Amino acid sequence: MKDIMNMNVKKIAFGAAVVFFANFASAQTLQDGINSIDSDKFAQAKTNFTNMIATAPTAENYFYLGNTFLRQGEPDFAKATENFNKGLAADSKSNLNKIGLAAVKLGKGDKSAIAEIQKIVTDSKEKDADVLFRAAEALTLFEKNNSPDLAIQYLNKAIERAQKKEVPAYYYYTLGDAYRLKRLPGDAMSAYDKALPLAKNKASVYTRIGTLWMAAQQWQQAKTSIEKAIATDATYAPAYKALAAYDIKYQQNAKATQDLINYTKYADEDPYTQLEISKLYFTNEDYANSKTVLDKIFDKVDDPIKFKLRAYQLYSEGKYSDAKQSMDTFVSQADKSRVQPADQGLQGLIAAGLAKDEKDAAKKSALMSEAQQKIALAKAAKDETMKWDMELANIAGGGASQSAADSGPTNPAIEALKKQVAANAQDSDALYKLASAYQDVKNWNGAILTWQKMINVLPDWAPAYYSQGYAYQQAGNNDAAKVSYEKYISTVKPTEIEANKQTLSYAYFAVAYLSKDSDIAKAKDYVAKSLQLDPSYQDAVKLNAEINK
Repeated sequence: MKDIMNMNVKKIAFGAAVVFFANFASAQTLQDGINSIDSDKFAQAKTNFTNMIATAPTAENYFYLGNTFLRQGEPDFAKATENFNKGLAADSKSNLNKIGLAAVKLGKGDKSAIAEIQKIVTDSKEKDADVLFRAAEALTLFEKNNSPDLAIQYLNKAIERAQKKEVPAYYYYTLGDAYRLKRLPGDAMSAYDKALPLAKNKASVYTRIGTLWMAAQQWQQAKTSIEKAIATDATYAPAYKALAAYDIKYQQNAKATQDLINYTKYADEDPYTQLEISKLYFTNEDYANSKTVLDKIFDKVDDPIKFKLRAYQLYSEGKYSDAKQSMDTFVSQADKSRVQPADQGLQGLIAAGLAKDEKDAAKKSALMSEAQQKIALAKAAKDETMKWDMELANIAGGGASQSAADSGPTNPAIEALKKQVAANAQDSDALYKLASAYQDVKNWNGAILTWQKMINVLPDWAPAYYSQGYAYQQAGNNDAAKVSYEKYISTVKPTEIEANKQTLSYAYFAVAYLSKDSDIAKAKDYVAKSLQLDPSYQDAVKLNAEINK
């Protein structure tokens, strides 16, 4: 399962700001607050800025507090707006708070906010480097609603203005973020490299470089940079968050759990940070810890996204009715811009789960129609939060479970291989041997789960999908078998077809055979393709004759 809440590691990198006042005491207080934001200590930052407002209720101080609510894991648009409006009440000409309000609109998906930010910058005559920076920050803060070209333009001007004194490191951080949004990793890396000698906390820069390598799928370089961040500052929480994303990618669940424990240790108890941690645990398939954290802060968080996370947890437990209630609550309370294609897909899976036990034929049909429609919306959006077809097939046929695998047939070789895989989840040779050993003793649940681990390690290795399809078929889950066989067919590279003609022929036949009672057109198409690859395949010859009478 991918990240279920748009938990994109790139967000770790977005915008670290350090602003200096001429007054030394104010600068110290402000920098403390901004450093807290950069370290994912949002409760500490809010306390810091609230104290600043109590001492000096200036427009700038209200902006800094409002901006904290935008920068946390899940933006709190209502509280951000409240503080930006207070800032404008203190100074109706405050460009920073005007930018803040425009950023709220942009975060909600209103692209007209980009023109508003342009006007604010134009009206300022582009003299104030901080206004230019804050405008650029707003234009890079939201991954799906942004304007990186304009941000780059403003940042270059801000850098030019600041060169008379000293260019702050955060100007280059944000420039790197803007280039990331444009998918220009080389330019982004150059910007981060310029920030490195200027940054007081180099762990912050190394973490950004690490997440940039992750976005480019250069995993070894990513790990090296993140390890540099931790070596530089072992208390820098975002580095552990990035490391958790790395370990989740490689199915190192135990390591990822330890990373999240460290992240929790060095971040703070802000409920929204804890909500992020609950999401990360869920992504790591650590459902027990995810639920524990969410239960602890559920009543402390106003954001309706808590209901979405609860819905995912309940779905994973097969509690479809409760999951539907939670998802309905999220959709009814959340801004429409926050309802993602994955949410519609989850609603579809929940509907399929409800349909499975529905006795009324009309209601069952309506639920399955809803399921197909909403899952189709997620697939059309190319959303990969979940394996939609496989989840649907597992609901229909009953998915493989670890408990079933553990209670199934075993032998000393299997137990030894299980220990080997536990010691190194990336050992593809051990995974192959374990999956094959499970098949030899007809422990189909164990085979299915182990082939899935192989797929996670080597997603482009086609034979794993074929073997998983066979295991599903033997376990009696024909819908899941079809999904796996079709994934095998689509994963075989054109240059490999000749060498895999017989296996491909069987895969096409298997899909045709499993589809003949539900989709005759597909069955005819696939059996024809099977015979095209191997005209002598007798099972395909017989099926072809049967369905083309």
